[in-house]
Amino acid sequence: MYSEKVMDHFMNPRNVGEIKDADGVGTVGNPVCGDIMRIYLKIEDNIIKDAKFKTFGCGAAVASSSMATELIKGKTVDDAWGTSNKAVVEALEGLPPIKIHCSVLAEQAIHAAINDYRIKHGMEPIKEEHKDIHDEERCE
Repeated sequence: MYSEKVMDHFMNPRNVGEIKDADGVGTVGNPVCGDIMRIYLKIEDNIIKDAKFKTFGCGAAVASSSMATELIKGKTVDDAWGTSNKAVVEALEGLPPIKIHCSVLAEQAIHAAINDYRIKHGMEPIKEEHKDIHDEERCE
């Protein structure tokens, strides 16, 4: 059901924790599924120098958070914004259809953290399209 990569990121998650003096923090959740993700960013010269997460949810949610933080570290803020849920799924070598919502939450948490950073630095937040992840049939 799960790829070896998903199991590895679930059993040995990378970047777990919080950044006390984070430049941006994004918290998102899916009330239907109960998954909650918080991503912390440390940004210097428009580069994400560090990213950490705390996630309450299933193994796919933990793996998605772990992979998302790995994907954005070292990227510019603009490049990190472009990290899609599809990129997270591909990097994890797939997720079951009923768990895709976990990768969507990871994308949204990245966006929320970047927008928090932008607001703190006097910039307008970036508007985004919201993907509907509240379909009960897709949550387990």
